[in-house]
Amino acid sequence: MSYKCIKCDSVKFVEGKIRATGSGISRFLNLQNNLFITVSCAKCGYTELYKRKTGKLGTVVDLFTN
Repeated sequence: MSYKCIKCDSVKFVEGKIRATGSGISRFLNLQNNLFITVSCAKCGYTELYKRKTGKLGTVVDLFTN
């Protein structure tokens, strides 16, 4: 993956994941059915989020781990 920070021009980065609840019933039940991939600059910390689709299995597993 080619990366260049738009804030400081560094080419070093760290990847991560964030799960979040949606709205409606998923928020009430705390089902974290939204998955975001993060790309953070290793130098300045600027972070971009990219939404990914989650499978039903991930939502079910999340229900039991909350």
